[in-house]
Amino acid sequence: MTSAHRNPDGAQGRAGTLLALLLLATSVGLRASNPARNDGPSFTDIVEHFKYGSIGAEENSGIPYWIWKVLPDVCESALPARAGSGYERIGFLSDGAAHGRPIGTSFRPGNGDRVGLNCATCHVGTLRESPDAARQVIVGMPANQMDLQGYGRFLTACAKSPAFETGRLIDAIRKANPEFGFFSRLAYRLFIVRAARNGILDRAKQNAWFDDRPAFGPGRVDTFNPYKVLLGVPMDTTVGTVDLPSIWQQRPREGLWLHWDGNNDRVEERNKSAAIGAGATPKSLDLPSMARIERWLLDFPPPAYPAARIDQSRAGAGRAVYATACASCHDFGESAVGQVTPIDAIGTDRERLDSFTPALAAAMNTIGKGHPWKFSHFRKTGGYANMPLDGVWLRAPYLHNGSVPDLRSLLFPEERPATFYRAYDVYDWERVGFVSTGPDAEREGVRFDTSLRGNANTGHTYGTSLPTADKLALLEYLKTM
Repeated sequence: MTSAHRNPDGAQGRAGTLLALLLLATSVGLRASNPARNDGPSFTDIVEHFKYGSIGAEENSGIPYWIWKVLPDVCESALPARAGSGYERIGFLSDGAAHGRPIGTSFRPGNGDRVGLNCATCHVGTLRESPDAARQVIVGMPANQMDLQGYGRFLTACAKSPAFETGRLIDAIRKANPEFGFFSRLAYRLFIVRAARNGILDRAKQNAWFDDRPAFGPGRVDTFNPYKVLLGVPMDTTVGTVDLPSIWQQRPREGLWLHWDGNNDRVEERNKSAAIGAGATPKSLDLPSMARIERWLLDFPPPAYPAARIDQSRAGAGRAVYATACASCHDFGESAVGQVTPIDAIGTDRERLDSFTPALAAAMNTIGKGHPWKFSHFRKTGGYANMPLDGVWLRAPYLHNGSVPDLRSLLFPEERPATFYRAYDVYDWERVGFVSTGPDAEREGVRFDTSLRGNANTGHTYGTSLPTADKLALLEYLKTM
């Protein structure tokens, strides 16, 4: 005789429990299928909001928080072979925030409580004054550590591995969070793990073109080839990988032609397209949060080069050289700044230019249909835009594809290396850029090969025929910008 037969009330109790679980499962399923809430946590301090606030990327491309939290431990073998531990090996930076997430990650409750990326993912970098010095986290500079493609590859490798199994993940989560309760475990077991795996693998299919092109490496991204997939524009074989830009002083950039090829002159369209590139959708964009960040960035200044490290006399001489050789294309207020120089004149690698096709420009102008902010200013150009040089010392490596490690190599083309190392953040105060060769750079950095498609370090020979004394004076002056 079974216990149920011995105790009919017990059978009724179990039936009631099963019914409750069924209702709970339905409820959880409805919750998991609902979009994430459009009111992610806000931060009073604008810098903290920039680093950790939401732009609306969680619903479409976010990872359920507790899965995201334990993945570096569960899938440690899939992390890149770089210095550090956990997400640090991908290039995420931590400043000890109380919530425990690295810079560039946002959190939004709902749909599994998701972690997404934000503006700071691509626009916060690091610098060390010497190998033994403390690492400085600098807001607004290019994210010289971040390997965006490496993040995607890590998630894919993890989702395909046996480690991404419901029981293993729940065990890891309970180890990290002993208070991970019964109902949360049930939701993860029934819906969330499977949905997260499927979402990661679906995105990996969209990114199959990764395998046909050179790796991005840290501090770089191909923004517009993903848009071809998103918008159904025929995919070609071009390499659109470019350096991540700085984002300070947006007010004087209003009306200039933006992106490396000058394909749009509206700051607000540039910002929304970047947010969609980071995983948001036209529907999920957190417009109030983005507007707050946009207002702050209008007059956010670049950090100054340490004055004690500038030879002021030589910089003074360099000012005159700059005025003659550079200012017309690179000074705010000059007619050519923010305008496009034809590719045949500038002579730099043209893969990024060719990657942004007329068909893609037309398709970009369909984004946001039905919204008051609908895109309308994307265009196809024939070259690269002349960028203002504010804070140029922190924007190394140089050229649109980051193929020249320092400003001295830009002015002395015979010194441009065929290979060098990126993501080593010790600064080279003489060459004006980051140390890119030597044992330490090799150990901590990532190799960059200028012979690969899209990585050519040719072109932009303006000023290279100047006398050496003038070039050295110009180099000193560029430190002051």
